[in-house]
Amino acid sequence: MLSRDLQRHTDLHHALGFKFRTQYALLRLFVAHAEKLGDEFVDGRRVIDWAGQAPSAAQRRNRLLTVRRFALALRAEDGRHEVPPADAFGVARPRRRKPYIYSPEEIARLLASAPKLGPATSLKVSTYETLFGLLAATGMRVSEALALQVADVTADGLTVRATKFQKSRLLPLHDTVRAALGRHLQHRARSPQSNGSVFTSTSHGPLPYDTAAGTFRRVTRSLDLRGGSGQTGPRIHDLRHTFAVRSLEGCPPDRHAIARHLVALSTYLGHARVADTYWYLEATPVLLREVAEAGETLLRETEA
Repeated sequence: MLSRDLQRHTDLHHALGFKFRTQYALLRLFVAHAEKLGDEFVDGRRVIDWAGQAPSAAQRRNRLLTVRRFALALRAEDGRHEVPPADAFGVARPRRRKPYIYSPEEIARLLASAPKLGPATSLKVSTYETLFGLLAATGMRVSEALALQVADVTADGLTVRATKFQKSRLLPLHDTVRAALGRHLQHRARSPQSNGSVFTSTSHGPLPYDTAAGTFRRVTRSLDLRGGSGQTGPRIHDLRHTFAVRSLEGCPPDRHAIARHLVALSTYLGHARVADTYWYLEATPVLLREVAEAGETLLRETEA
């Protein structure tokens, strides 16, 4: 019975446009556990016991809240389903990992390191040099870049299709980015391909995220931007943070111009709300200086 409920619950989320992959994987594990013990309805104590088996506090809370949302939906139809308390494992405070803001020199070194990944004429070198450069120049999500098809490269820019919020958008490109992307596509056209992806793996399939992220870690480690294997350091995702921050740094220090710029930046990044763009901003010396100057100007105007 719970399996049928899970399938209905999943189908509903898919119909609403959600990918629902991670949630489904967790719920499937819980349902298998509950049905093995003979449960036909969600049992609150069972949920807590199962969630408590996770190795970390964050995973325990994630398990609990995922099943709790499932239970809330089922209880609306049948009161025999129990909803576990949301604070069974305490209340967690959202934690934001401090992003790494790359300097222009570091990005230049990152791109210059691509030829070390293989023979200078290999498609692998062109793939990573273009991928890293595209991420730095557009702030695209890594998943969006990896999902690009050759047909998505148009005269007007890049067509980014059905992304995180099931929306598509057009990304205008600077002439230098367009030229670099064009060179990569020419290189790609000379290599045997079995798919239409812009970025491909050595087996000629779409380049997987784990492969791209792993290569990025090796490259940044070789540049001494991160420690040894297993140690944390700058992420490939931090290129998106860097794009957002550098974009704001280049905006005229006028509150109305900044307001318009943030709306445009939010649209370019593919965010559903401007508030989501704030997550990507980080204090830098340039921005802090502009904030201080704006504060001094406001103070002088107040005292006048």
